[in-house]
Amino acid sequence: MNRHVSDAAPPANSASQSFDGAHGASGADAGAAAAKAAIYDRLAHSLRELIADQTDFLANISNFAALLFSGLPDLNWAGFYLLRGTDLVLGPFQGKPACACIPLGDGVCGTAALQRAAVLVPNVHAFPGHIVCDEASRSEMVLPMFKDATFIGVFDLDSPVLSRFDDIDRARIEQLLQLLMTGTVVPQFRLAPPD
Repeated sequence: MNRHVSDAAPPANSASQSFDGAHGASGADAGAAAAKAAIYDRLAHSLRELIADQTDFLANISNFAALLFSGLPDLNWAGFYLLRGTDLVLGPFQGKPACACIPLGDGVCGTAALQRAAVLVPNVHAFPGHIVCDEASRSEMVLPMFKDATFIGVFDLDSPVLSRFDDIDRARIEQLLQLLMTGTVVPQFRLAPPD
């Protein structure tokens, strides 16, 4: 595996990496897709309200993790891992205690960080090198987080339900992360190149 890491954001149209199956709603799931869209619309509205008068990095990413954990169904963990050198260090989260430090390239979070791309895993037991923090987790989605094209960490979602996440979830949470970062002042040390 190539371990060269770039701080640049991937192109806007870059595809996410998916393991173990296809994702997305079919025509028969139009009602479910509409319900999912309504949930994400409410989350975007709530996020705008949360960050309207607050630009603090720690406050905003803490509220973001809590908002998604409480606002999305079938989650057992939601939170951040922030880049520090060549590792991801646990940031604000909701759920059971988690791994404190993950090397780039290890597990789902480290893979997403190394590739600077979203990783959707319908079945975590089928993902080579999956790091178990909560044995109840069955599926996972990890999205990279950028501020002004600089990679600063990942947002991780775990679910006790197989195939919980799809490309709609990925796209909508990427939009929420962009909204979050637009309204957030990131400390300079988080924007510095890895040491």
